[in-house]
Amino acid sequence: MVIKSAALETVCGITSKLPQTSKPEIAFAGKSNVGKSSLINGLMNRKSLARTSSQPGKTQTINYYNVNGCIYFVDLPGYGYAKVPVKEKEKWGKMVENYLHKSRQLKAVFLLIDIRHEPSANDRQMYEWIVSQGFDPVIIATKLDKIKRSQVAKHIKMLKDGLKVKPNTPLLPYSAMTKQGREEIWSLIGELAEVPSAGNSDG
Repeated sequence: MVIKSAALETVCGITSKLPQTSKPEIAFAGKSNVGKSSLINGLMNRKSLARTSSQPGKTQTINYYNVNGCIYFVDLPGYGYAKVPVKEKEKWGKMVENYLHKSRQLKAVFLLIDIRHEPSANDRQMYEWIVSQGFDPVIIATKLDKIKRSQVAKHIKMLKDGLKVKPNTPLLPYSAMTKQGREEIWSLIGELAEVPSAGNSDG
């Protein structure tokens, strides 16, 4: 996918009304330090449009990124960060639930899991919760460059078994460092959102 334009268009806090967009949406969910902003930046070929932070739990809003004027990437608040007060977490949960129920353009939910570790209780809960909302999440296994190539198949099996994913669930490894997996993810986005997805990139 050649990225001609990418911009943060809408930021929704706890009290904000969600926009009703006219373009397909792909939502990104994941634990606070799993590399969600890095993935979104990598897909958009931007260095820092989605704000990465050394402080997990920084995304406390639902952020809509307009990509090429034809699709929205929707960044959902990270979960599982211990220092966030319980009441705050509950508010974020309601925000995300509200989004999943009310978005008419949501085509897929991408759930990011760290490929290095077995899925945490939070990861499993999030996977089951997204399924219970009527979606079959696509699993993106982040931090691919942190394990040896010979370990990849074993770790993918570990994630699938740990999450008890449904048969035929796509699981795509990705590295923010090397951008390995970027084209495969764009190809899947193209299919799910029915947007043109060329196999080339704009470097």
